[in-house]
Amino acid sequence: MLKYPEIDPVAISIGPFDVLGNTLGPLNVHWYGLMYLFGFAFAWALGLYRARKSYSPVKPAQVEDLIFYGAVGLVVGARVGYVFFYNFGAFLENPAWLFKVWEGGMSFHGGLLGVLIAMGLYCKKINQHFIDVTDFLAPLVPIGLALGRIGNFIGQELWGRETTVPWGMVFPNDPDQLVRHPSQLYQAGLEGLALFVVLFWFSRNPKPRGAVSAMLLVCYGIFRFSVEFVRQPDAHIQFDLFGWMTRGQILCVPMVLVGLYVLYWAYRPKKDVGLQSKNA
Repeated sequence: MLKYPEIDPVAISIGPFDVLGNTLGPLNVHWYGLMYLFGFAFAWALGLYRARKSYSPVKPAQVEDLIFYGAVGLVVGARVGYVFFYNFGAFLENPAWLFKVWEGGMSFHGGLLGVLIAMGLYCKKINQHFIDVTDFLAPLVPIGLALGRIGNFIGQELWGRETTVPWGMVFPNDPDQLVRHPSQLYQAGLEGLALFVVLFWFSRNPKPRGAVSAMLLVCYGIFRFSVEFVRQPDAHIQFDLFGWMTRGQILCVPMVLVGLYVLYWAYRPKKDVGLQSKNA
């Protein structure tokens, strides 16, 4: 097996200090939080690059607002999604738990819904078609996903199931001390890097309206569904269906189905060529 590279999940620990310079207690900045910032920075840079194309629905001056709307939708949606999709019982017992983000718990599927709502509001602001903007946004997403999974790996959370593969790892804070799949890295590679390559290549030229968004839904859904077979399911949920299907896999099924339908809709024969998307 491989040795887990013990990385301090706290990237920076500083002050704070009082007016006399006395330390009041450490302010810890975790790698997981920094990964969000790095992901938004990458999305902003790539958004500027894509916005300079003549057929982009978003102009360079509008990218900053796009990232802001997306960031708010992502964080709020991811938290609300986790609470409602994965731990609704805790919310019923204590509704204030929804706001205890420091206790952890973020959901990609909830984040996706949050971003879609935010993009709906953003499209009204810039007077652009909703799907054109989601087509523009889709390739900006995967690198942030990859960085988030690396943050999970550093934080020793969302690890994989027990395994005998030679690259299995024992996570130091695992109470069972089992050799496990480093599934966070699998997700970083598939949902992050591989998905980015697919979407960046696919969107290099204008595509029918909705096609790029559909590819994000289909590819992410398939990648996530596959990795769930080696990822440890949530302890308080385990398996939902058939003795093997996890909550994450269940949430991926409608993603793939909607994506396939939108892909069919995008490429169906059209009499009006004006329906072609001008996404970047």
